[in-house]
Amino acid sequence: MTTAPLTWQQLTELTDFKIDPVNGPTNSQATLRLFGQTEADVRVTLFRDNHAWCPYCQKIWLWLEEKQIPYRIQKVTMFCYGKKESWYKRKVPSGMLPAIELDGQIITESDDILLALERVFGVLYLGMEDPQVLPLRRLERLLFRAWCGWLCYRAIFPGQEKGNRQQFIETVAMVEEALASTPGAYFLAEFSTADVVFTPYVERMNASLYYYKGYSLRESNPHLSAWFDAMERRSTYRGTQSDFHTHVHDLPPQMGGCYANGEPQALANQEKVDRGDWFELPDVTYPEPENSREEALQRVIKHRASLIKANPADEQLFDRALRCALTKMMTGETCTPPPGSDVALRYLRDRINVPRDMSIYAAKRLRTALEETAALVGEAQPEPIPVRHRYDQNPADFVVG
Repeated sequence: MTTAPLTWQQLTELTDFKIDPVNGPTNSQATLRLFGQTEADVRVTLFRDNHAWCPYCQKIWLWLEEKQIPYRIQKVTMFCYGKKESWYKRKVPSGMLPAIELDGQIITESDDILLALERVFGVLYLGMEDPQVLPLRRLERLLFRAWCGWLCYRAIFPGQEKGNRQQFIETVAMVEEALASTPGAYFLAEFSTADVVFTPYVERMNASLYYYKGYSLRESNPHLSAWFDAMERRSTYRGTQSDFHTHVHDLPPQMGGCYANGEPQALANQEKVDRGDWFELPDVTYPEPENSREEALQRVIKHRASLIKANPADEQLFDRALRCALTKMMTGETCTPPPGSDVALRYLRDRINVPRDMSIYAAKRLRTALEETAALVGEAQPEPIPVRHRYDQNPADFVVG
């Protein structure tokens, strides 16, 4: 006998998940951060992208959270997933992100933003222009170029793929050496601006090389592994951290393309990232919070009308199928969804974004429930996620997020 899915009212009663977006831990839902101070103390507005995909936005976001500087957040549409807001173009004619407004002055370019913030609010252990930080900033750019050289250019000549891989690995060895030279897990004696500078792209390297090249940055490099572990002990980082699925599919239109090498390990990793098991991925090591399911459920309930409207399937069919998946996630009871709903459930599975929608473990729980429920009625997959743009992720329909 098939279990009937819970109603929306019954599902609502299964979650009491709440966050304090203003004074609580770092979170992507906030539009104001006070850290126990008052709105009169706010001198900074951060303009960042809606989806938390922009690496340079993450750098500024993380710095502000670490320093606990009161600030406002205004979210802007990136070029790759929708039309840039006219109000933002009036403030920043280039439309580029991030930008801040500091005491009424607009500042762009992430390094210039950090330098301006340091002058007003002080440094994070050591500043951007400190003699110990400058060589690390250069090393980060060297690592970035080696990553781009391997990931973003299709191998045409014999040995090119191998050479690009070797160049990256040699550069990573320099990063390992830098981390090995400090007494702890960070790039300097304490957590600092240097760690903030490395964070966005090292996180994206970890995801993209695993997926496109079959190379696990975190598992292959012990000092970087320890660095990731230390970062994940910081609630500031956990609040900005994304997952493999989000990164590998948001990067291609931002980077101008990401090229898979077609090797067996890469193919196996792609299957795992796209279709599970998501709990086997080397993307996070801190223990799963006890309320991860409740978080996922609360976020779906908040946006359910928009989710149902945006899904390509019939609304009634998807409504029931979605409740089947959520019932499975919350109770463990198997509910067979309507025939033909497998594509609809997987469409949502592929569009869960971390941390825009929810944290990593909540996303793993929701993706798992969606896939397990879809598998009950078929193996059909939705259209592939776009690689030249991400207009399927236009935030216009989710303005309450």
